Amino acid sequence: MRRGWGSKGGWPQADQPPADDAGAWFAGRLPDGWFTGAPEVSVDREEIVVVGVLPPLEDGFADDAERAAAESGRISRFREQTREERIGIARQAEHRYRRKVAWGARLGDTEELFTTLSAPVMTRLRQPERKVLDTLVAAGVARSRSEALAWAVRLVGEHADTWLTELRDAMTAVDDLRRRGPDLA
Repeated sequence: MRRGWGSKGGWPQADQPPADDAGAWFAGRLPDGWFTGAPEVSVDREEIVVVGVLPPLEDGFADDAERAAAESGRISRFREQTREERIGIARQAEHRYRRKVAWGARLGDTEELFTTLSAPVMTRLRQPERKVLDTLVAAGVARSRSEALAWAVRLVGEHADTWLTELRDAMTAVDDLRRRGPDLA
């Protein structure tokens, strides 16, 4: 059976290595000078997102719009100048962690992500839940049920951030206990 990004279904979850050390790996692997410190690295089953803070702009700007335009331009320049090297690093990380890698940069109040993965998620909704999504579409909040569901998930994530952080920490503790337990293989 063929496995990998080109095969149907990608990497099976059971075959994925842990990525607990991804932040440290990227911090050690990235060239000096790209970011002002270690990048923020977030990991899920399908993707690793690496976002670094670029050195601050030194020029004075007439207003916030001018500053935002300059920040966006600097991020764009960073994206273009580092493309080939980022691709090489991503390939190494994808081989190591069996997940796609996406990049981003932050400068001041501006953050841009480059080529992030959009993973389909199948769900079954009953009529009351579908009505919520359809109301969001009818009100112009979203263009489709899919977009409405993504909007709802973001909203819940923003309002439940503390609880979700505690839940993730608890899951990490369980994973650590599992790893330290007896090997049943």
